[in-house]
Amino acid sequence: MKIGVLALQGAVTEHIVSIEKTGAEGVPIKRVEQLEEVDGLIIPGGESTTIGKLMRKYGFIEAIRDFSNQGKPIFGTCAGMIVLAKRIAGDEPGHLELMDITVARNAFGRQRESFECDLEVKGIDEPVRAVFIRAPLINEVGPGVDVLTVYNDEIVTAREGSLLVSSFHPELTDDFRLHQYFADMVEATKQVQQQNRI
Repeated sequence: MKIGVLALQGAVTEHIVSIEKTGAEGVPIKRVEQLEEVDGLIIPGGESTTIGKLMRKYGFIEAIRDFSNQGKPIFGTCAGMIVLAKRIAGDEPGHLELMDITVARNAFGRQRESFECDLEVKGIDEPVRAVFIRAPLINEVGPGVDVLTVYNDEIVTAREGSLLVSSFHPELTDDFRLHQYFADMVEATKQVQQQNRI
């Protein structure tokens, strides 16, 4: 099983290390055609406006929408969550507009307000270590979105079908269980698609 990490900006290497702890192969994705080689995709943190511009420049917007339309799972962390959202608070245009959520950028404040904590994540037995750095929040979710984590009455982890998002950076800790959760989503999707081809 291969999981790609969009390698335009952000903590690409750290995500690949976490992916490989799950037993899957991590692949940095720098060209659109590489998407055909992977079963799932992570869009890492960074700066969402910059990532959006680079995605447009290199043809990733339609390519990732097609990837999602094939049912292949996508996991967006921090800025990656903003990139996946259908709506960005403040009437900013969305980027991929795939997930039925509204997000607020930098909702937890600036870099100096960064912090770590342990969070309960629905579907994971023990609390997960989370690093928040200029983190966004989910303000609203559509009816098909499953809220996985609430922190201080704010939604910070959610799933809609084959789409997973977190406000925080799971790749910046030794705790790879959220990556394992995503790898399990990818494996389940892969098995269903193989059965459908039989």
